[in-house]
Parts: sequence; structure tokens; C-alpha cells
Amino acid sequence: MNKTLRQRAIVEALGQKPIANQEHLQRVLRKRGFKVGQATLSRDIHHLNLSKTATGYALPQGENAASLALPPASRLVREFVLDIRAAQNLLVIKTIVGSAQPVAAALDEEDWPESVGTIAGDDTILIVCPDKEDAQKMATRLEEMLA
Repeated sequence: MNKTLRQRAIVEALGQKPIANQEHLQRVLRKRGFKVGQATLSRDIHHLNLSKTATGYALPQGENAASLALPPASRLVREFVLDIRAAQNLLVIKTIVGSAQPVAAALDEEDWPESVGTIAGDDTILIVCPDKEDAQKMATRLEEMLA
């Protein structure tokens, strides 16, 4: 699996509940579809600049937090989006398995006026647009990223 997706899953997991140790983190990642060894997990912890606290691993604070930024939306769309379909004021976007959430997060960060919000599953993203025309504009914008 992709390093960026795996590290994003680590960040999301740490945002949900405390993770006491590497074994616990491995179990959490396995449930999310990432089979990772101890050496890879140690590299991810180092790369993400996680710190060990009394309650478990913690995300970096302050200026170190900038390293957790997602890659540009255009790159994630190009690498992981398989299909884009408009349905009235909605867009349904199919991605490779396990990549819908980081793609949706990157699209949300773009803060485009055509998007009211997104919902992401494992391999599908639903984007709600104000109207049919905005959905078509957004679909066109995303299709251009795929080209």
C-alpha cells in the first residue's frame, strides 16, 4: 500500500483515540487494511515526528505539524481516482480501495465554491454541490486533473 495513505491512516487513528504502543498501532492499521511490519512502522513514526507520551503516541504540535499536510489534490486525484459520475447536484467518485478518505480530505482542503461537503468511505466519495451546474463544473475540474 501507498506510504502516504498509510501515514494518513496513522494520523487519523491518533486523532480518534490514544494508541499506547506500536503493537496497538499495528492492530489499528491492520483493521484499516494496512499490513505493516515493525521496521516500517518505526520509520513512519519517525517520519511523522510522533512523540511518546504517558498516554501513548502524540501528533506533533506547532510548526512541526506542517509535515502532516496531504499531497496536492491534483496528485491524489490523478493517482487514485478511477471514475467520476454526476447525479443531479451530487458527484460520486470511485477510487482504488483504501484511498477515498485522503482524496476527500485533499478536495475539502481546496475549499472550492462548487462543493458543499464530502463524505468518504473506503473506495467511494460523495460530493454534495449546491446545484446541478456546480456539480458539472466540479466534475469537469476533476476530470481535467485525471488527464
